Amino acid sequence: MEKTQTVQGAGQAAAVAVEAALAAPRTRPSNYPEQFALRMAGREKRPLGDLFGLTNFGVNLTRLSPGASSALRHRHSRQDEFIYVLEGEPTLITDEGEAKLRPGMCAGFAAGGTAHYLRNDTGCDVLYIEVGDRTPGDEVTYPDDDLRAEMASDGKYRFVRKNGSPW
Repeated sequence: MEKTQTVQGAGQAAAVAVEAALAAPRTRPSNYPEQFALRMAGREKRPLGDLFGLTNFGVNLTRLSPGASSALRHRHSRQDEFIYVLEGEPTLITDEGEAKLRPGMCAGFAAGGTAHYLRNDTGCDVLYIEVGDRTPGDEVTYPDDDLRAEMASDGKYRFVRKNGSPW
């Protein structure tokens, strides 16, 4: 059985179906400034939405090794996020506290809502799907860190300190 199926169109091939676990992982584990990126050790993201040319939202298959975190605790100003747990039991940390998740559970984070992240406190890997929209002009706040992210016109985030000075 093929791992990827493609169709030809407009001079290039586009994936129509892939085996998610075989999609190439991101080459950079994080786009955070270096001192924060180091805290993402043990996180592996496989960007699935990009394989299909999706532009309105992103989809990642994310694996957290034991002790790893999904992100710094954060909230988006304009973008919504959603996660669905496939394997393992991550701890969801939000403004309201901590909750243990298990396979089949999901969580959603509306723009401007609770700050959040996942942490793997177990001895087994955690695997989940994350979906986020790509609304322009998004800003991300990180309540526990001297960090803020602003989306530039090219759709990429630029990181600054809370006082606005660059990293």
